[in-house]
Amino acid sequence: MDSTCRFGKYRVEREVLDEQRLEELTQRKTYSDIHPSLTEQLKDSFRCTVPKLKRSVVSSLPVLYWLPKYSVWDYGMPDLISGISVGIMHLPQGMAYALLASLPPVFGLYTSLYPALIYFFFGTSRHISIGTFTVLSIMVGSVTERLAPDVDFLKMNGTNITAEVDITARDTYRVQVAAATTVLGGLFQVLLGVVKFGFVGTYLSEPLVRAYTTAAAAHAVVAQLKYIFGVSPTRFSGPLSLVYTLRDVCSLLADTHVPTLVVSVVTMVILIAAKELNSFLGPKLPVPVPVELITIVAGTLISSYAHLNTNYTVSVVGEIPSGLSSPSVPDVSLFGEVIGDAFALAIVGYAVSISLGKTFALKHGYKVDSNQELVALGLSNAVGGFFQCFSVCPSMSRSLIQETTGGKTQMAAVASALIVLVTILKLGTLFQELPKAVLAAIVFVNLKGMFKQHSDIVTLWRRSKIDLVVWLVTWVSTLLLNLDLGLAASITFALFTVILRTQMPTYSVLGNVPGTELYVDIENHREARDIPGVTIFRSSATVYFANADLYLEALKEKSGLDISKIINYKRRQEAKQRRREKRAERRAKRQAKREKQAQMAAKQLSGSPEVSVEEEAGCWRHTCIDGTLKQREEQDWTERENRTVFVIPTTPRTPDGHSRWEFLKGGDPDCTSLGWMSELQDGDTTTLDSISEDTLSRDLEHVSLGSLGKWTWDIHSIILDLSTANFIDTVAIKTMKNIFHDFSEIDVDIYMAGCQASVVEQLELGDFFSETITKRHLFASVHDAVLYCLNHRGATSFPRYEPSAVMHCSTKL
Repeated sequence: MDSTCRFGKYRVEREVLDEQRLEELTQRKTYSDIHPSLTEQLKDSFRCTVPKLKRSVVSSLPVLYWLPKYSVWDYGMPDLISGISVGIMHLPQGMAYALLASLPPVFGLYTSLYPALIYFFFGTSRHISIGTFTVLSIMVGSVTERLAPDVDFLKMNGTNITAEVDITARDTYRVQVAAATTVLGGLFQVLLGVVKFGFVGTYLSEPLVRAYTTAAAAHAVVAQLKYIFGVSPTRFSGPLSLVYTLRDVCSLLADTHVPTLVVSVVTMVILIAAKELNSFLGPKLPVPVPVELITIVAGTLISSYAHLNTNYTVSVVGEIPSGLSSPSVPDVSLFGEVIGDAFALAIVGYAVSISLGKTFALKHGYKVDSNQELVALGLSNAVGGFFQCFSVCPSMSRSLIQETTGGKTQMAAVASALIVLVTILKLGTLFQELPKAVLAAIVFVNLKGMFKQHSDIVTLWRRSKIDLVVWLVTWVSTLLLNLDLGLAASITFALFTVILRTQMPTYSVLGNVPGTELYVDIENHREARDIPGVTIFRSSATVYFANADLYLEALKEKSGLDISKIINYKRRQEAKQRRREKRAERRAKRQAKREKQAQMAAKQLSGSPEVSVEEEAGCWRHTCIDGTLKQREEQDWTERENRTVFVIPTTPRTPDGHSRWEFLKGGDPDCTSLGWMSELQDGDTTTLDSISEDTLSRDLEHVSLGSLGKWTWDIHSIILDLSTANFIDTVAIKTMKNIFHDFSEIDVDIYMAGCQASVVEQLELGDFFSETITKRHLFASVHDAVLYCLNHRGATSFPRYEPSAVMHCSTKL
């Protein structure tokens, strides 16, 4: 091969390779060589060696891989600074997101402590920060309020029911519900990780996840309105719960608690201004200013000294127990009621975790194991559930802080967990006077980034209409059907769009780019040239059971050969031919019988020479009548040949009843039989290039040439380009067999090109190859198949066509 640098040229000289010859050259391995038997796989899985044991332990506990190599001098100080920064963020977010989960704020601190320590041992990402997350907190809150509504905990006063709610009993039961949901979701994640089901997160596309989190942000806003306005709306669950809750809040706006609203508005204004200032000064600051922590401290001090709870009845966090709670086994009886919510939490949490993990891994040049991430996140949730934690996953804001402040490893998570631990043990009681409106305002402001995702609509409108539809359907379904049903509906619709796109692929006929071995769509490229006598057909999608029939229909349309109608026409003509042969055979028998009778009569006449005139005249008249009828039949058949499209056999019928047929074009009805014979002698052998639907539906015996117009059948080979197929199922294999069989009946050869090795293996396992269909019909590329067709049949059908004039690649056949 000789080449030049930029716009280089090359010339390759090689033989045309079909699949059989390619396997001989490349020495392709057999299926048994590539895929060991089940017995060998079991033996290998149970075989234990020291290197294998070491790899297994390290893969299960990634901390054993990087912790012995940890350099305190290089990573110690960056991880410490990063951990303190993230730990400061954990405090306000943990307490605020606990309100989203309808739990006391202290359980948000627990959730920021235990799961992060578990992930330290089992996680493979170095930069994500495990803890509370907005969407998961909302999902947990929908479960806790559905199974533990306020109406179930109204205090009894004798025989009358007061309007006061037993908050202690309600919160205790809600903690049990949240813990059971978290443990069950963690078990789902661990189980999926063990069976190597980490790819499940790939079914949540980026438009789906962004739309889902955007709609979840709307649920979070509505859930915090009661803390912002100081009202007590009725809690709804199930489909349309967002609409009902929003309607109830609007009906209670007249009863807004003004001091609470003032605290909320002032807090939001301060947070927004501080965050904008922080982003402006961010490049000049070594670490971001902990705006939320400063707001919480300031709010607690103001509330404590101004006595907002006693003087203005502003709702505050209340008692925060100091110290760590002992672990407890979750209520297993609740598993049946929360199984659907737990699975949704498992999927959403893993999708967020793996997307963030892979983002940072790609940026910093390391690898994240998706299956191990699923196990690590599942253990964080399952173990955390025993310590009254609710579902966790990484947070984008905290992970960015951990990465931008210099964090190198998960030692930063240990440092942040120590900050949270100190707060729980010593500083928790200081936040008892913190107004809940301040925490709600923190949630509001932190949702600003999610609401900005509405701009995806404009972006997707320009880039992909299908992704835009997925975004809108996800957003609407999540808003109206709630978070769990909305997620299920969104995934179902997203998968439906994938199936729909495989059922509606682009079918094209390829042409050659002059002077190259490249083939492109003729309809989209002006310079592409079709190959005389050869049709190259390609589908943009894999052929399988859902689109196999569509593939066949598209092949008929693109090739111009409605094979089913042509075969139907041919078989009718075959039946007519058989009937004509039977009639001819009967005529021959009658003629032989008449000759025999005539011989017998001649013998009788030789014995008695006197014959009456009447008998002689009758015999003569009978002979003349037979001759006239025979002439009329021949003349009528000749006329029918001159005005119809018909089929005649070109080879004698074989013992199995088959013969080779040619579709011939009859002469004009006004022409004589001599003109038709001249056309036939000129070799005007034609086929049906394009046939209208209504024409062939008539009596095919009387199809006139004028109803079809002028047509020619110039195809002798069809090449199926299967380079886009990555698998083929039994239905598609059956369809391919039918294509080979049907087109062979009209003397059109079928070839397949560009099949991947896996597709060839599936064809072998599906008994595709036979005596008539061999690997000689499969070619390594479209170019090989074209050259074979032109040399195999093109030379006789198109003697003036020279492959070298089109192909700038010399070949050896």
